[in-house]
Amino acid sequence: LKADFVIANPPFNDSDWSGELLRKDGRWKYGIPPASNANYAWIQHFIYHLSDDGIAAFIMANGSLSAGGKEGEIRKKIIEEGIVDCIIALPNKMFYTTQIPACIWVIDKNKENGRFRSRKWETLFIDAREIYTPVSRNQNEFSEEQIKKIADVYRSYRGEEGYPEYKDEKGFCKVATIEEIREQDYVLTPGRYVGIADVEEDLELFEEKMERLT
Repeated sequence: LKADFVIANPPFNDSDWSGELLRKDGRWKYGIPPASNANYAWIQHFIYHLSDDGIAAFIMANGSLSAGGKEGEIRKKIIEEGIVDCIIALPNKMFYTTQIPACIWVIDKNKENGRFRSRKWETLFIDAREIYTPVSRNQNEFSEEQIKKIADVYRSYRGEEGYPEYKDEKGFCKVATIEEIREQDYVLTPGRYVGIADVEEDLELFEEKMERLT
């Protein structure tokens, strides 16, 4: 199968995936994933099954963004191919089955095919950890409005018709070049790139504020 679109939510950090039996698998273009963790087997599996113009979006454990060793070497090669289009850091408590913080990878096999603006050596980082709607003590979700906020930033970054010109927003989104990612030793954690949002200065005197709040 060569797919134009892949959307997936594979199991996180799976150590029981028979990795030792798949050392010579043809999908491992960027390197043999460690038998102790299937994250980079899944990532390479999705990339392998994309068409030349294919796009994949999949959920991964946050560890995939910064893991070293074999995984770090594989990530470096994937980044150097210029196909990592967007990384989105998700809030905690988004899943019923795990509390592990997660992220979304968006892979675009051909960022220069004319569908949108050329983004070959750029990656959009979105830190959406603080954008969520609590539904219970142990569960958060995105509202339709919050999904639209994140999706619209990605569409603006791609240069889609009908969306405003993209602008970096401190603490939320940033377009980084391949040079900036190299400087970060190929770590893809959005927080490293977007920075910290500006905090509005509180000019009210402490005594007056305390009295008002009391």
